[in-house]
Amino acid sequence: MNDNFTNEFFGIGIQNGKTPENLGVLWRSAQNLGASFIFTIGNRYAKQACDTHNAVKSMPYFHYDTFEDFFNNLPKGARLVGVELTDEAIPLETFQHPRRCVYLLGAEDHGLPRQAIEKSHFLVKFTSEFSLNVAVAGSIVLYDRGLPKPRV
Repeated sequence: MNDNFTNEFFGIGIQNGKTPENLGVLWRSAQNLGASFIFTIGNRYAKQACDTHNAVKSMPYFHYDTFEDFFNNLPKGARLVGVELTDEAIPLETFQHPRRCVYLLGAEDHGLPRQAIEKSHFLVKFTSEFSLNVAVAGSIVLYDRGLPKPRV
């Protein structure tokens, strides 16, 4: 077994997602790109038509009513990686993804709440002239994780 990938896991989710379609697309990408679990905080949706692979039944799905509930239940040893277009965020192109982490995205119209930004171990962003659809942004982050880069 390759030691670089021993005990690696990652999950991805959205806080206060606006539309169920975004979740379905993100869940499908998460399943295709190797996520260990998916989650929502705040808004909760049933099965998504655009989740054609039915990822929600193929991998663990968690729902948290509040950010505090989510943060208090992070897996032991996991780093929280907020995806947000801020000055202090690390460019995704140079970011070394943690071996064990949870990626958190916010709603397209409001981004991550201040509390989530402050509690994130890392903030990442990528080059884009304008903000992207949350499912597209999450898919890009997961794709980047799969590129050959060192893990921290």
